[in-house]
Amino acid sequence: RIKIITCNKQHGSGGSHGPDCGFLPVQGGFRDRFLATPEPKYCCEACRLVLCQPRQTECGHRFCDSCINELLSHPKPMCPVDMEPLFKEKVFRDVCCHREIMALNVLCRSHSNGCVEHMTLQQVPDHLNVCPFFEVPCPLGKCKERVMRKDISDHLGFKCKHRESSCEYCKHKMPLSELQKHKETVCPAFPVACPNNCSHSPLLRNKLSSHQQECPKSQALCPFQRYGCTQKGSNQDIRDHEAESAADHLRMMLSRSCALETKVEDVREELLERSKVLPGLSSRLAEMEKLTEELRDKNRLTDQKIVNMQKLMSSQSEKLLEVELELRVLRLLREEVGELRGAVENLRAGLALLEQGARGPAANGTLHTLVHRSMETQLSRHDDMLSVHEIRLADMDLRFQVLETASFNGTLIWKIREYKRRKQDAVASKTSSLYSQPFYTGYFGYKMCARVYLNGDGMGKGTHLSLFFVVMRGEYDALLPWPFKQKVTLMLMDQGPPRKHLGDAFKPDPNSSSFRRPVAEMNIASGCPLFVAQTVLDTGTYIKDDTIFIKVTVDTSDLPDP
Repeated sequence: RIKIITCNKQHGSGGSHGPDCGFLPVQGGFRDRFLATPEPKYCCEACRLVLCQPRQTECGHRFCDSCINELLSHPKPMCPVDMEPLFKEKVFRDVCCHREIMALNVLCRSHSNGCVEHMTLQQVPDHLNVCPFFEVPCPLGKCKERVMRKDISDHLGFKCKHRESSCEYCKHKMPLSELQKHKETVCPAFPVACPNNCSHSPLLRNKLSSHQQECPKSQALCPFQRYGCTQKGSNQDIRDHEAESAADHLRMMLSRSCALETKVEDVREELLERSKVLPGLSSRLAEMEKLTEELRDKNRLTDQKIVNMQKLMSSQSEKLLEVELELRVLRLLREEVGELRGAVENLRAGLALLEQGARGPAANGTLHTLVHRSMETQLSRHDDMLSVHEIRLADMDLRFQVLETASFNGTLIWKIREYKRRKQDAVASKTSSLYSQPFYTGYFGYKMCARVYLNGDGMGKGTHLSLFFVVMRGEYDALLPWPFKQKVTLMLMDQGPPRKHLGDAFKPDPNSSSFRRPVAEMNIASGCPLFVAQTVLDTGTYIKDDTIFIKVTVDTSDLPDP
């Protein structure tokens, strides 16, 4: 007999062309009892059993799928028949042979248990699913026995030690294997003897606790123990003791009562003395609590002011240092430009003198020509240097202007002038969007900017002003945590007395590419296509002197220092 396995996909590499793998052997070929001896062409060249999932090699020999896989796992696989080398890519599935093998007639695998059915190998799985002689595991799960399908009902009814049974005392249902332990330990209706070995008949387990209080042989203490009585013994002895010692018990109670009265009187006098000073203490306590709360509030405000001042001083000192460095470079460049201009003027003056001298005697013509060319060369070189320095000077001026307007506390106030003209350019598709100047969460923090579509974008095109937030590539991105997770607040400022600013806020989606570390100059913008309707914008006091103000705030409270 072979071992029956259960799985959800074909064993080996046979794919879906074979039958259900529930009847496939774990290793090698089929070991079923065939009605007729299979032809040699149906036998595996390795295990000599009937082929299971037949594979054919380049040299024409057939092997079971598991057998050929074992051969191919060797360092230098060779065919055991003709010792030819084997190559995995040249081994193919023999579908025709597989079809012929599955049509061979075999006896039922439960033949030894009494089944006389025979069928094709293809039909074996379907037959095993209904064969009454096939051994299956007990349906209860905990039972490890395997029984023939036809004997399942008898096994469940009389033989399985895990079958359901009822306790004859409490009628509780449980597996038979747990019944005895249930009776011996927890069954509430099981009869048990008194642990004190009294003459009472066996009791139900749930009545034992109440019996212990009445059992004459149970050990107990005198109820007047709290008053000083030290008598102990069985329940019967204690009852006799109570009857005989009533007077002694009364004296104990009287003595204890007198002591308690004396103590109560002492406590009353002490409480009276303390109650006299209690109003004053309560008043002082209330004053101290009020003073403490005021000091706590002042302390909180002071701490907050100190923190804000430290942040402001830090950002201002960093900005001042950068400005000083830029100014120093700017002064040097201006000095160099002034010197170059002076040199150029001197060269031009010298050149003019040479030109006048060239009109003199012809004998000096050649010399004047050479000097003239040399002067022109120097003049050209100085002009080039002057142009380079002027470009650098313009670049430094631009950087200085950006530095003066840059914000390093995570807040941007963006002033957009000539709103009507810019809006008309957006409607005419000349300039669809505008970018703000960059701003930062700190001197070494994230670099960001805002982007606005005055005529709307996407769903808000033509009907709304669309406002977006953009993460830019900064100098210190390698030191910052990514993705960008800080809360962003977008706001259109109301310039009228109501100050009804329009705002929206969002937390960045960590899975969005808009908030990952930028690889280009800036990421894709993210924000509100429907930020504010054009009708609200035109009818309110958000546009004044043809100017609007946009504020973007990035929460930096939980941002770690790089």
